Amino acid sequence: QVQFVESGGGLVQPGGSLRLSCAVSGSNFARNGMAWYRQSPGEQRTMVARITSGGTPDYTEPAKGRFVISRDNAKNTMYLQMNSLKPEETATYYCNALLWETGTILGSWGQGTQVTVSS
Repeated sequence: QVQFVESGGGLVQPGGSLRLSCAVSGSNFARNGMAWYRQSPGEQRTMVARITSGGTPDYTEPAKGRFVISRDNAKNTMYLQMNSLKPEETATYYCNALLWETGTILGSWGQGTQVTVSS
């Protein structure tokens, strides 16, 4: 079974930065696109950014210009550099593999990593 281990979250002040990592095991990492998602209590999980198997990024509008998604297929790891963080982006951040054309999730959800943006 494919497994995802998210890390790198923490407490930052508004305007601060964090770099999240997603380590993947149990599948051919390089085969699929990947994406970062976030979810706050009582709210839907939403996509933040996605990246093709070849490393081409795609961002949701709130992330454009502030976040950078990348992947290292040799290390089976995906990253999300988050800059200029806002309090409303406080959430648990998750990663997963997806079918690019449909957004269909291919794996089980991991535990996520908590990001708290607060002064």
